Amino acid sequence: MDANHATRITLLVVQAFVAVTAFAGGVALAAGSIVPDLASAITPPAEYLEGSPFSSYLVPGLVLALVLGGVHAVAFVLLLRRRPSALFVSAAAGYAALIWIFVQMMVIPFSFLQAVYFMAGAVELGLVMLLLGLLPITRSTEARRTGTRVTTS
Repeated sequence: MDANHATRITLLVVQAFVAVTAFAGGVALAAGSIVPDLASAITPPAEYLEGSPFSSYLVPGLVLALVLGGVHAVAFVLLLRRRPSALFVSAAAGYAALIWIFVQMMVIPFSFLQAVYFMAGAVELGLVMLLLGLLPITRSTEARRTGTRVTTS
């Protein structure tokens, strides 16, 4: 298995993880807002919304499911099908995860999940840069594989 193939598979795994969990989490938040009896232990306290423009987790849940989960699902499908726009949408998905966490950290207290999703977004962007050949690691790996010398400027 070459480095690009392994990088692509890793990116697909991260995208699938974020897509599925963002969709599930968003649906849980929205459902808990509509039917309070469905609210579970993973629903954050309503006090976290104080000072935010939201009175319930309905809108944040929908945004989490549809925007963050949706852009990751689209990126996953495009990358799986090797479409030309796959890396562009993958980068957008990575940035969407980072923006989601930045905004979330301004509104609610820090949680372990924020660190997990921040890392997922950062890893996605790093993997996209590797696939685009923008990181020196890719050039060095290719040089070792082909036996050519890499010079830096």
